[in-house]
Amino acid sequence: MQNFVVIYPLLTPLFFAVVSLFFFRRYHIQRWIFLTGLIAYFTFSWILFSGVLENGPMVMQAGNWAAPLGITLIADLLSSGLILLTAVLALLIGIYSFGSVDKPGISAIYYPVLLFLVLGLTGSFLAADIFNLYVWFEVMLVSSFVLFTLGGKKDQLEGSIKYVAINVVSSSLFLAGIGLVYGLTGSLNMAALHVKIPLVENQALVAVAKAFFLVSFGIKAAIFPLFFWLPASYHTPPIAISGLAVGILTKVGIYVLIRFFTVVFPVGTEFTNNILLVLSGFTMLVGVLGAAAQNDFRKILSFHIVSQIGYMIMGLAIYTPLAIAGAIFFVVHNILVKTNLFLISGVVNETNGSFKLKELGGVYQKLPLLALLFAISAFSLTGVPPLSGFWGKFVLVLAGLDAKQYFIVGVSLFVSILTLFSMTKIWGEVFWKNNPGIVEPAIENQTQLWKRKWLMLAPVIVMTVLILILGFFPNTFIEIAKDAAGQLINPQEYIQTILMK
Repeated sequence: MQNFVVIYPLLTPLFFAVVSLFFFRRYHIQRWIFLTGLIAYFTFSWILFSGVLENGPMVMQAGNWAAPLGITLIADLLSSGLILLTAVLALLIGIYSFGSVDKPGISAIYYPVLLFLVLGLTGSFLAADIFNLYVWFEVMLVSSFVLFTLGGKKDQLEGSIKYVAINVVSSSLFLAGIGLVYGLTGSLNMAALHVKIPLVENQALVAVAKAFFLVSFGIKAAIFPLFFWLPASYHTPPIAISGLAVGILTKVGIYVLIRFFTVVFPVGTEFTNNILLVLSGFTMLVGVLGAAAQNDFRKILSFHIVSQIGYMIMGLAIYTPLAIAGAIFFVVHNILVKTNLFLISGVVNETNGSFKLKELGGVYQKLPLLALLFAISAFSLTGVPPLSGFWGKFVLVLAGLDAKQYFIVGVSLFVSILTLFSMTKIWGEVFWKNNPGIVEPAIENQTQLWKRKWLMLAPVIVMTVLILILGFFPNTFIEIAKDAAGQLINPQEYIQTILMK
């Protein structure tokens, strides 16, 4: 049975992106088209997630061509949940952009391109065959490259070139893996590959294909040792774009790693598990040590993206239902927290004129609300109970202890302590110490902040509320994550839904 509701979150950003292009120089009209499109996208995303939560995976076969021959779109709990989260994030960042990016020469293409990026993200989450996944990745790559270069500053162009160059390498490896898999099985549909790959005689070539995909998606997810491009790129564009990038773009890499190594190439073997465990441990450590060495607000946060990705890979490496559930919960927590921290850094820059720690100070005395919002997200990132980061790490640690993976559990706890050090470093330099007077603050008190920057502050407050809800009422979200993990570890329902068996 066709479920046309699956395609609505895909068509919505495409339609409104095209419409907004007809108002190329009319920024205010573009803004309203953009906002209307995101509200519609959120509505359809909520309908899709609710339907999947109630009825199970929903599929649409484009043109009524049955899988594995046709283009298949499928939404399960993981993909529909990430689409809904993308809708929330894009809507909040869109509002934040009204107060930070709405400038002639930028906003003319900013809003339609941002909608095209949302389109690419949605297609990646819905794709049920690996070639269409590749196509959606390219939509994301082109859109994000345009967004990263808006403003045309030297550091933006430098960061964007690094970002695109390494992602071209990733795409090439992805294509090589696709060609190899198709040559071995004659199919690119994920459900069909789950059935056919174990039947391939030459399993050595299957291992080569698996390596291609691991490196390709590892680059996109910024895992060790393939992470170097991220800290060099994500701090350069306007902060609203950085917020969306850190929130969702790297998590697409995590999504496909989880999808591929549960459905297409189930981890299964101790050798693969150990490789992923080593990668997760080094990703945590290198990221957090890199953060400790930085003295720029955004660069510290950029390195922490890498560190936190290690926790998500840890859940995949342990490969139990509880561990996968922990990884999924951690992804949701991290999307909200990291995005919020980047948006807060943007407000600090707008009010105090710098991202450099040595040039900042006195924010707590003048803007106590902003300091409180930072503290909530920072403590959540660290894993202080009862905030959301604590529950994500608790589930992962519990899964690690159950699986007798004591070393990676120890690494994860040690990295949490170092994360606390980095967050207290930002707190001490930016919020607690007196302003050194190197840069003159643009906003002196809370009243001015509300009057002049409320479009930037309001999304931060909403996201902080969502973080608190996730932390104080975790049971519902953990149960949904467990159900999503169950669909991944035992993908028969996913496969039967696609193949209509």
